[in-house]
Amino acid sequence: MSQMPAPASEAAEHSSFIETPKQFIVVVLLAFLVPIFGIVLILQIIMGGTSADPASLSPAAVNARIQPVGRVEVTEAAPATASAAGVVDGKKVYDAACAACHASGVAGAPKLGDKAAWTTRVKSGMAAMLKSALGGKGAMPPRGGNGALSDVEVKASIEFMVGQSK
Repeated sequence: MSQMPAPASEAAEHSSFIETPKQFIVVVLLAFLVPIFGIVLILQIIMGGTSADPASLSPAAVNARIQPVGRVEVTEAAPATASAAGVVDGKKVYDAACAACHASGVAGAPKLGDKAAWTTRVKSGMAAMLKSALGGKGAMPPRGGNGALSDVEVKASIEFMVGQSK
């Protein structure tokens, strides 16, 4: 039982395009070099090239790029609500800081001129109302949301609102 050679069509079906050792070496080298070349090209695209402008690396240019977006400056300013005689105008403080909520009754704030809402607060006394206004109460933040207001200005605004609600 001898084996007969396969027909030519079957032999061609099982053959490879690598037929010599030289072709094998070329294929192995390309299998390593092509991916490396591709990685290098991708890195150059991502990094934007290899050359950097020397002027962009100067200390002044670096400081300009890393500057903060904004800054806070704290200064002593004369209160805008104090008159020349040193008396605080409660209406100006109310208009500037309190009217946003107390004019419309936002979040349960007693409305200006609402006698029923202010009666219970007036009964608690000025010291209790001032303490609530300075420290915040309910939805009202401390000092009505304006931390720059002095105790005297807050008290003047309370006196103005109570006076309008009698």
